[in-house]
Amino acid sequence: MRLAARAGTPAPADPFLAADLRHKLEAMLLEAGDVPSPAALKQRVAGLVARYFSASEATRALALAERYVDYRVALGEIKPPADPSDPRALRAAVEARQRIREQHFAGEEYQALFAQEEELDRFTVARLEIERNAGLTPAQKQAAVKDAERELSDAQRTARSDAVAHVAVAAQTAAFEAQGVSEQARYAQRRAQYGDAAAQQLAQLDREDRDWQQRLSQYAAARDAKAGESQLQQLRRQLFSPEEQMRIEAALLARRAQ
Repeated sequence: MRLAARAGTPAPADPFLAADLRHKLEAMLLEAGDVPSPAALKQRVAGLVARYFSASEATRALALAERYVDYRVALGEIKPPADPSDPRALRAAVEARQRIREQHFAGEEYQALFAQEEELDRFTVARLEIERNAGLTPAQKQAAVKDAERELSDAQRTARSDAVAHVAVAAQTAAFEAQGVSEQARYAQRRAQYGDAAAQQLAQLDREDRDWQQRLSQYAAARDAKAGESQLQQLRRQLFSPEEQMRIEAALLARRAQ
């Protein structure tokens, strides 16, 4: 099924294709839990549709959810780039993911589900290409990045500005980890600096990161033990979402670098 509407074009006035559509689909998959096969997952999702969509949307939502399951399965087959800082490898992975999305979703669905993410993906690849361009001076690189940033929507520019502002928070978290600072001490220091709400959010991020690191360690131990490729593939599907699977190699490389 070819793409009929590209990212950046106005979405049709269709309440079903709202901005939270992908969130609903992901929430259903999360609630469905671990299952032995895609067919079993589709059966569980069928029982959850009524909790996330209205009765008038149920038939359409179920059909979309079943294709979304197939999409996630296909996405899990993409081999993540060995070096995520290589713009050519990253562009190839992004384009492979795009082709899979085009195969599973109509243009309007594609727009609602992935447009904002792909906008940021294109910027990320462009930025890496600029940074790796040895023919540009630092000033030219800075100007080129600003030009690329102008292609982002207002919402994406705001998100990028927020990400830059959070660099100091990330550095603080890394220092906490290196020093073995307790969860209570982290919360107290963050609350004093950023306020109670931000401190709670950062504590949740810490918990999510610990969970990620534990799953990564389990996978790394199996690979170090010379587990077979079929066993490793099964473990990847058991431990990681398709999106997380694209980060595994980069995360393991970062661990070795540290």
